Amino acid sequence: MISTAPAKPVVGEADFGVLSYLSATRLKTWQECRLKWYFRYVEEIPTVVNPALFIGQLTHQILQQWNLNRWRGLPADDTSLHPVFLELWQQSQPKGLNWDGKEAAHRDNTWNMLRHYLANAPMDVKEKPQAVEVMVERDLDAHGLPPLKGVIDLVRPGGVIVDFKTTARSPDPALIAHQHEVQLGCYALLYREATGQSETGFELHHLVKTKEPKLVVTALAPMDRGQISRLVRTMESYVNGVKAEDWIPSPGQHCAWCDYFAQCRAWKG
Repeated sequence: MISTAPAKPVVGEADFGVLSYLSATRLKTWQECRLKWYFRYVEEIPTVVNPALFIGQLTHQILQQWNLNRWRGLPADDTSLHPVFLELWQQSQPKGLNWDGKEAAHRDNTWNMLRHYLANAPMDVKEKPQAVEVMVERDLDAHGLPPLKGVIDLVRPGGVIVDFKTTARSPDPALIAHQHEVQLGCYALLYREATGQSETGFELHHLVKTKEPKLVVTALAPMDRGQISRLVRTMESYVNGVKAEDWIPSPGQHCAWCDYFAQCRAWKG
């Protein structure tokens, strides 16, 4: 079922609108740090967009346009996309973004990374996607859970779900499947709801922002019953934790780049 209608509030929720639906992002944030999740989704403390986040968002927009152009049969090469990139760089950039005097270098490096991807993507430019940036909702009443919502970046012909990521270093193939299982499991549930069929696999496309751009494509198998079972258990734990107001911090290396470090240090429990 594809829907843009607002979900119904969950009966018995602890007066938190955040439990009106589940998403991969909310689940992953909860797993990373429950207090970070609280600051973001309950307190709704605004955060400042930094250059790395802006570049990731812009890269996603350009790849979305590339996929839409391929789906529509329009030009989808670097010549046609470069003007779109330059326009978005100017128009979507938050005011006051601090480039430390290196905006031009960041802009050129980002375009070089995108151009490298366009030249080395593992699909022919004429391959028509099955779906691009589709919003899907899945009812989870059978599990006593709120509905699951999400947007799938790209589905290749035959049911291969693709997700794009930008990173400053090459990913470790041994960790990728484990780190992204919740996200990909959510995509699997949504895809199966929308099509009535199981996905045939996944591809993670990592655009690596090194001096010489790289593309790392990792192919993963479809979700099996054990993985889906773990995902449902994770969702149950998440809902129970939110209802219990279990906002416990999880100190670790990720604190170095957390937007809520100051609030966390001031938290009194």
